[in-house]
Amino acid sequence: MSGYTLTSRDDDPTQTVRTIGRIAQMLIELRDEYANRPREDTLQQIERRLSELIELRTELQHKMAKQAERS
Repeated sequence: MSGYTLTSRDDDPTQTVRTIGRIAQMLIELRDEYANRPREDTLQQIERRLSELIELRTELQHKMAKQAERS
């Protein structure tokens, strides 16, 4: 990658997409944890992660709109 660096722009959706993937993986792990040992605190964690995904969806939509404006 000589001479090439990835740009880090606020409206670049790459980081948002990566964060969505990490939270999705956490949800899978929480699902397995809850299936093996149902607990209220695990359900609360699932709810928090889902809320984060909703926020990230809005962020991603905003970034996609910014990219469309530049196209």
